[in-house]
Amino acid sequence: MTIIIFLGSLLAAMAIGVPIAFSLLLCGAALMWHLNMFDAQILAQNLLEGSNSFPLLAVPFFMLAGEIMNAGGLSRRIVNFAMALVGHVKGGLGYVTIVAAVIMASLSGSAVADAAALTALLLPMMVAAGHDKGRSAGLIASAGIIAPVIPPSIGFVIFGVAANVSISKLFMAGVFPGLMLALSLVVTWWWLARKEHITPPPRKTMAEVLDAMRLATWALVLPFIIVFGLKFGVFTPTEAAVVAAVYSLFISTVIYRELTFAKLIPLFISAAKTSAVVMFLVAAAMVSAWLITVANLPAQVVELLQPLLDSPRLLMFAIMVLVIVVGTALDMTPTILLLTPVLMPVIKAAGIDPVYFGVLFIINNAIGLITPPVGTVLNAVAGVGKVRMDEVTKGVVPFMIAQFAIMFLMVLFPQLVMVPARWFY
Repeated sequence: MTIIIFLGSLLAAMAIGVPIAFSLLLCGAALMWHLNMFDAQILAQNLLEGSNSFPLLAVPFFMLAGEIMNAGGLSRRIVNFAMALVGHVKGGLGYVTIVAAVIMASLSGSAVADAAALTALLLPMMVAAGHDKGRSAGLIASAGIIAPVIPPSIGFVIFGVAANVSISKLFMAGVFPGLMLALSLVVTWWWLARKEHITPPPRKTMAEVLDAMRLATWALVLPFIIVFGLKFGVFTPTEAAVVAAVYSLFISTVIYRELTFAKLIPLFISAAKTSAVVMFLVAAAMVSAWLITVANLPAQVVELLQPLLDSPRLLMFAIMVLVIVVGTALDMTPTILLLTPVLMPVIKAAGIDPVYFGVLFIINNAIGLITPPVGTVLNAVAGVGKVRMDEVTKGVVPFMIAQFAIMFLMVLFPQLVMVPARWFY
């Protein structure tokens, strides 16, 4: 009955158009009423405590870093460098998109920000070169979702806080799976573009490649600073977010000189607004998470899944299918916040490594960003690129299938995640 009250109140609130954060609060109030312990003071207290977390400070700083990176010229120089490297091969603009997405993912951690920047920079070039507009937009969208997997990742920060799992370990464990997702896009794009009759631009000379690398060097240094800083314990993930924001600000204002004080103010406001939405959502979800624990919902879910606990791979497969279904209707952050407190006791009871589960959980949620009908990244690409939603949806399907295939390959072979992760630790 408790599960029915929880899901029924949440889905009913969402069905009548209540924003997700308020739906979570209403869901919490319904659970409190069902448990005969309704108290507005407890709701308010848990709401405040939900966002009172030092690790969550990483979220606004990573968002600010993404805003500065896109406005300060870092994104453009990364794209130019990728163009100089692989732009001359057949279907080169597609490979440029993937390479640029991987580099940008290691700077911001925001799928929407990266996809929007790549769409503005590369989609007109791909269409002008003769590539199908819908397919190009689909590639950009699927490349953008690498951002929540390769560190620094906002998704890992939120999951780490909600599940009480080391964010540094999640960051390190996400490197190789993120590169595998990128490789799946390379193979899929090669397969789709092999029959296109498009003349690629001429190969850049070595001097031009070196010049593009020189111009992008300041942007390319940041991922190494973050990864090595985390690996050797120089700073925590939260401090890494501050480093990313300050470094991006310094490069954009002092080195590249593309940002002035007047341009900075709108960036800070934009990052603050986005952060406020996410943080309020986190705070509201923490109310529901506390009540889920009080109502002993995790124990009920463990009991329901008892037959699968002896088969971790089968359990992971079932959970991944569940997350895929939820991801078609919910955005990444609410899915993480809703399912994490329910699923973590199941994962622990089955003896599955929480870091391994966290990586696959975030990958699944990231792919959910390009899963219609809600797909946030699909909407961002369609809006920025002025492409019809049905075109983007059709274009993204082969890339989405390839990324799901990589995810389920990791379900079958956990070593693909854990062996590289232990090296990065």
